[in-house]
Amino acid sequence: MNFHLTEEQENVQKMVRKFVDKEIIPYIQEWDRNHHFEPGILKRLAELHLMGVCIPEEYGGVGMDYNTLAIVCEELERGDTAYRTAVSVHTGLNSMTLLQWGNEEQKQKYLVPQAKGEKIGAFGLTEPNAGSDVAALNTTAIREGDSYVLNGSKTWISLCDVADHFLVFAKTDASLGSRGISAFIVERTFAGVTTKAMKGKLGIRAGNTGEVFLSEVRVPAGNRLGEEGEGFKIAMAALDNGRFTVAAGACGLINASLEASLKYCHERKTFGKEIGRHQLVQQMIAKMSANLEISRLLVYKAGTLKNEGKRNTRETSLAKWISCDAAFDAANDAVQIHGAYGYSDEYPVERFLRNSKAPVIYEGTREIHTIMQGEYALGYREDKPVRQTLPAWPFESVMAK
Repeated sequence: MNFHLTEEQENVQKMVRKFVDKEIIPYIQEWDRNHHFEPGILKRLAELHLMGVCIPEEYGGVGMDYNTLAIVCEELERGDTAYRTAVSVHTGLNSMTLLQWGNEEQKQKYLVPQAKGEKIGAFGLTEPNAGSDVAALNTTAIREGDSYVLNGSKTWISLCDVADHFLVFAKTDASLGSRGISAFIVERTFAGVTTKAMKGKLGIRAGNTGEVFLSEVRVPAGNRLGEEGEGFKIAMAALDNGRFTVAAGACGLINASLEASLKYCHERKTFGKEIGRHQLVQQMIAKMSANLEISRLLVYKAGTLKNEGKRNTRETSLAKWISCDAAFDAANDAVQIHGAYGYSDEYPVERFLRNSKAPVIYEGTREIHTIMQGEYALGYREDKPVRQTLPAWPFESVMAK
């Protein structure tokens, strides 16, 4: 096993860190306070070729491996969860799913402009009454000739007001439960598509999150992704990709909490010495440091399996569960280290704590992942080969040229 980043990966890491330090961190406090999502960040990420970093060059990406995507997500979340979320949804949930399940026509029409960052993709699975229980979704898709008519609504949709394309899951046969779900590429410009942003979120206030409403939306049959009834499989495959990026982002939040805490430990003095000299503070710092290393290793293990074209549901679930819990703990300890100042947005750690809660819930709650890991260990759950897998890396890399 090789635990070292390649020169190419190190260059990407430095580039994204420099970008975050210059274009996100100086402004994020104000954006967070005002619930403002800055779309210009996505434009800049596209200019840096980061919206399709792990998409093959032939489909508009730069052809780097999946662990490089993890590095990008970690560095973005070090700035703020909102912009890592944007890449997670656009690249992880949408574009990588198109790469995995789309036909050539769909890839050329939708994946290529998304990988270039010319168009933005979102993911429409969750509904008011369907979260962890995906089979409970109520959105319907009725076949009428050469098209489907979609009706329903989706909630907690990241990039709802920003996305050009939505990957929407709907029931084509309600009598079949999860086997009656199909997936569709829905354009914002289709008649009957409306969106509404949410306000008042606990965290990720600088992110665009909201609802998508579908009223008699006519979608061409050619926009169905996969076959009828494969929607549940496609959704689960998408979540393997999305959860991977969430886990990687959690490493960034742990790192941000650690960096802020280290800085404060050297600045703040109590009882005549830096607070970093106090053993209970050192204990919190040590836990952050250890959990950062553990989480990264779990993420890179899942990414390596992705690079090899192997199924990684178990490994990705474990990485998502452990790293997101660790990020919440790190942010909580960072607030504690900062004391009363940690309770104020004068310091970034209160934002870290608020942001850290959502990833413990979305893309599989902590409890869902705990059950999954228990079932794997007991032999009750076994991963079976899927019809479509992500293409194994290496691709030809633009950045290597």
